Amino acid sequence: MKLDFTKPLYVLAPLAGFTDLPFRSVVKKFGVDLTISEMISSNALVHNSKKTFRMLEKSPIEDPYAIQIAGSDLDVIKRAVEIINAIDGITTIDLNCGCPAPKVVNNLQGSSLLTDLPQMGKVIETIKKYSNKEYTSVKFRLGFNEKNHKEIAHICQESGADYIAVHGRTRAGRYKAAVDYDAIGEVKETVSIPVIANGDIDSPAKAKWVLEHTGADGIMIGRAAVGKPWIFKQIKEGMEEPTSELIKEVVLEHFDQMIKHYDKYGAIIFRKNLHSYSKAGYQGASAFRNDVNRIEDPEEMRAVIEAFFSQPFLHEV
Repeated sequence: MKLDFTKPLYVLAPLAGFTDLPFRSVVKKFGVDLTISEMISSNALVHNSKKTFRMLEKSPIEDPYAIQIAGSDLDVIKRAVEIINAIDGITTIDLNCGCPAPKVVNNLQGSSLLTDLPQMGKVIETIKKYSNKEYTSVKFRLGFNEKNHKEIAHICQESGADYIAVHGRTRAGRYKAAVDYDAIGEVKETVSIPVIANGDIDSPAKAKWVLEHTGADGIMIGRAAVGKPWIFKQIKEGMEEPTSELIKEVVLEHFDQMIKHYDKYGAIIFRKNLHSYSKAGYQGASAFRNDVNRIEDPEEMRAVIEAFFSQPFLHEV
C-alpha cells in the first residue's frame, strides 16, 4: 500500500518490548496510518532466530506496515533484506539509526551508525538496492554526541531513502533531554523527501503544534501511545477523552490478543501494559499494579482486569 504524504501521516513508533503485534493491532483500530515492527536485529534474522522471525508477523489489518531492522554489516543487511523480501504485506524496510541502548550501540548498530556516516549511507544503499518493497526509510537522531542532523538527513536522501523519521534528540540526550523541534524543521528544509517528526508528542495540541512548527509531513508517536492507544483518534478526529467503558473494552481486547499471540506467558508480559492503562485515574491503581505483578494465570488475571476496569474514574492515580 502506498503512503499518502499529501496530508499528515500518523505513525506508531517502534518501541522495543511494547509495539508487538497485539499492541499494534489495538492501535491500528484507532486510525494510525502506519505501524512498524519492533526493532529487529539483522544478525538474529540471518541466523534464523525463531523469536526474531516471530517479530516479523503482522496483523491482517496492518496495511501499510514497515519492518525496522538494525545492523551495519553490508552482507548481513543484504541477507536480511532478502528474507524480508519473501514476506508479503510489507510496505517499507526501515533502518534504525536511533536506538541509544548500549548493547545495540556497541555493535555499530542503532544510533552508533551516526558516528560513521559513510557506512550508514552504504547500509541505506544496500537496503534500497536489494529490497523489493515500496519504500526504504531511516529513523535517526540528531547526532551521536553533537548535532549534525542536516548532514545525516542529506546522506539519507542521497543514499536512496524515500522518507525519514527524525527523533529530536542526540544519542547523548537519550530520552530526557529537551526535544529540539527547530532542528527537525531544519532537516525538513534540507531535504526534499518527506520528514516525520518524533519526540515527546503526547497530545492533540502538541501534535498540531509540532506539525506547524517543523513543517514535517507527519508525526511519529511511541511512548505516549502506551496506555493510550486512542491518542491517534484524538489527534485525527478530535475524539474526546475515552470513557471508562471504552478503556475496559480496549484493555480486555489487548489482553486477549496477548494470550492468543504468546499463550500463557502473554499474561506476564502484559503486566507493564496494565501499569500504563491503570494510570487513567482509578481508585486503588497502586494496589492493582502490585496485584498483577504477582499473577501468572491468564484466567485469574483477566478476572482481576475486568473487576478493576469496571469502576468509574476518580481521576487520581
